[in-house]
Amino acid sequence: MIAFLGQGRMGTPMARRLVEAGHDVRTWRRVSGVTAAAAVDGADLVITMLSDPAAVREVMTAALPGLRAGTTVVEMSTIGPEAVRGLRALLPAGVGLVDAPVLGSVGPAASGSLTVLAGGDVSGCREVLSVFGSVKELGPLGAGAAMKIAVMSALVPAQVLLAETFAYGEAHGVDRDALVGALADTPLGVPAGRLRTPSEQTRYSLAHAAKDLELAAWEGASMSAAARARLQEARAAGLGERDLAAVVDHVAGAGSGERARRAVPLNLPTVPATNGMYSHAVRAGDTLYVSGQAAFDEQGNIVGEGSMAAQAEHVFQVMARILADQGATFDDIAFIRTYLTDMEDRREYGEVRRKYITGTPPASTTVEVSRLFMPGLLLEVDVIVALPSRRAG
Repeated sequence: MIAFLGQGRMGTPMARRLVEAGHDVRTWRRVSGVTAAAAVDGADLVITMLSDPAAVREVMTAALPGLRAGTTVVEMSTIGPEAVRGLRALLPAGVGLVDAPVLGSVGPAASGSLTVLAGGDVSGCREVLSVFGSVKELGPLGAGAAMKIAVMSALVPAQVLLAETFAYGEAHGVDRDALVGALADTPLGVPAGRLRTPSEQTRYSLAHAAKDLELAAWEGASMSAAARARLQEARAAGLGERDLAAVVDHVAGAGSGERARRAVPLNLPTVPATNGMYSHAVRAGDTLYVSGQAAFDEQGNIVGEGSMAAQAEHVFQVMARILADQGATFDDIAFIRTYLTDMEDRREYGEVRRKYITGTPPASTTVEVSRLFMPGLLLEVDVIVALPSRRAG
């Protein structure tokens, strides 16, 4: 029996393909009223097709009591290799894991013409995966997830580039159809044709495209960072559930002055989730405001309890991810503020801080406080960053 967790735009047609191929399938979605553990109970194969790394971890944590030794989990969401490694650590040793994200949207999911990018030992699920389309076996666990992010870090920025190309053409009196015709014989011809008339149906949501580029964030990815900023603006403007093609009208309609003033909240999948009452960072024009970062993990547990050095390392590593997401480094920090529960720890904290902030010191304030928002936290750090204008959105 196959348990298929996730019945969204992609999950529904994919589960239907399995049923039509003669497999015994039990589907599950959050609003079903059935627990994830009950959904996977007795399953030989568990397939997940969920929205992001946090959703996968949440659902699979809930499913743990129902998993039995010998079951294989096939993770088909787009969550990146780091999250796949985290999932492997979460699952019991007797439960197998394959990462198999797909290339393609709703249409190919329904017709069985997706490209499955598989990592890990697929010997026990190769036949099932072939129901969805062609299977590319790419190597060890995590290889499929890494390949998916690498591909999307090229495809998505290319579509944002075309949206800007259309906006330039419109501003200079170039007919859009004529522009698409001129691009037809170039490598950008096919995506330009798809973007010419945005689809009313959401095949690949703008929010998912932004999430994919957030997963692809790394310090040297300047073009990807610019595309990601565009999509984050569009998502903040309420276009997240629209098809990615909606970025065309967003770019054309948003004046540069308006974009510069808009505050765009940023919450990376690679940073422990907030409680919903704040965002980890907000970008306004060329300035990035990073909320107070503290040493806790995705489950809300203290990292490095009792150790200032361990907590400081965690805080600066998280901050590094946030900065890299916006194409910035620690050299771009204009102001840093540190809250310590014991000023006697400032020397130990300073040793860690100097490992990350190595250039001209930014403006700085350090204060002692009686306590922080979670018992056991020894420090909290927030920063204001002057984003390099050449990389800002």
